[in-house]
Amino acid sequence: MNEVEYRSNGVRLEEYKLSRWDHQRQKESEESSEHIRRQVAEDNAKCRADPVRAERRRQAFENAARLLQSFKTEDHEIMRWRVRLYCGHIIETKAHYTYTDPIDAGGYWKPCSECEKDRLTVVAFEPIGLLAEPPKPTAPPPPAPPKKPTRAELERRVKALEEENDRLRSKEPIESEPT
Repeated sequence: MNEVEYRSNGVRLEEYKLSRWDHQRQKESEESSEHIRRQVAEDNAKCRADPVRAERRRQAFENAARLLQSFKTEDHEIMRWRVRLYCGHIIETKAHYTYTDPIDAGGYWKPCSECEKDRLTVVAFEPIGLLAEPPKPTAPPPPAPPKKPTRAELERRVKALEEENDRLRSKEPIESEPT
């Protein structure tokens, strides 16, 4: 596994104070959520009115679900994070180990399991560690034994060597230099 340098806010999560930027991000999150809810409601209404559209949508969701289920991430590839949410609660979340922080991994918003609010912005975070230890590297497999040549390959090789031998014998001997 590649070595990744994980980031944190540099302040203990329990001591973190919300900044103006945190308040702005939460406000944008709430506005975005409302806009998305309206778009989903519109799309649902269109699907109820058009069975063909509803069937295409169902098929697309099934295809996406199959694709997501086909990926298997090993436990040693999952990084655990403690994150502080806008509401002040601290929860644990997970992301692929290649991300340096949970926000880069797509974890900009999280639901809070304590106050049950949805889409709360992550305001601070710190890495905990991998979900499991990486497996020990295994020794490379021994090289495959060389394949045995076929009879035809051996006969061609013998013929080439005989021709080389005849050619070398027909040459005049080289005079040795005086010492």
